[in-house]
Amino acid sequence: MRRAVLSFTALLILSAIAAGGVFAWGHAQFTRPGPLSAPATIVIPKGTGLAAIAGRLSEAGVVVYPAVFRVGARLIKADKGLQAGEYAFPAGISMRETLALLNSGKTVVRRFTIVEGTTAAEVITLLGAVDGLSGDIARQPGEGELLPETYHFSFGDSRNEVVDRMAGAMRRALGELWPRRAPNLPLKNEREAVVLASLIEKETGRAEERARVAAVFINRLERGMRLQSDPTVVYALTEGERSLGRTLTRKDLKTPSPFNTYLNKGLPPAPICNPGRESLAAALHPEKTKELYFVADGSGGHLFASTLAQHNRNVARWRKIRKQQKK
Repeated sequence: MRRAVLSFTALLILSAIAAGGVFAWGHAQFTRPGPLSAPATIVIPKGTGLAAIAGRLSEAGVVVYPAVFRVGARLIKADKGLQAGEYAFPAGISMRETLALLNSGKTVVRRFTIVEGTTAAEVITLLGAVDGLSGDIARQPGEGELLPETYHFSFGDSRNEVVDRMAGAMRRALGELWPRRAPNLPLKNEREAVVLASLIEKETGRAEERARVAAVFINRLERGMRLQSDPTVVYALTEGERSLGRTLTRKDLKTPSPFNTYLNKGLPPAPICNPGRESLAAALHPEKTKELYFVADGSGGHLFASTLAQHNRNVARWRKIRKQQKK
């Protein structure tokens, strides 16, 4: 009987030693650097359970022993806080560190940029091609409703949510800029400010010219002169859905449209693009000049004039430059 007790005791001791050895081995595997040799980005879909996550990480080479990952997660109570999303795993990340990352919710931040002067139709096309966004856009945003800038998002965010954020950014920009506008501007409301800013955006790509271009348009509005802005004619022909792909002709300038500022006085009935914050600021804070005209100078900027005679000389100069460029 004593021999049996000793044998049983020895078996218990050996089992304990074995269990301790397994635990020690498992703990070492759980905390040691993992096998990932290079950084990897992995998407954990919504609704993925612990076992499926372990399998996905094993397939990606983040962990070697999925079972150890699962047991370790339960032992440290990290299995309930795992969050879906796109994660960037650094090389050599351990299982413990992997669980901490999945519990943190610190997903990969993606970004895309909408350039100033992009039309609503162009924005929709661009968003449709952005990798990582989900769903279709339910509502076509109005022209001038979205603020061009760089936006951040996480994998799986919806395109509708992004459009709403862009519209919210425009509302906030106007809410900040409109109350601080220069006095006595011939603009009735925020909407007209966006319309004017859209013309400025399309007329010049130079930051230092925006407020000066704004002054020309403001001066013409105050005198009841037609704005005669070429980009408004382009919009009348394309409705912002495509590039014109050629220079305007005299026939184009006679195209009947509410947007054609060669035929109609005042601002167009709506914006012709989505203007950026700087063009909005220029529309609301134009330079104080008497200039009424501007024409391209051949180097990406413009020549400005206060009189028609001076403007005609600038136009002749520009035509000469353009003729030389075509040779």
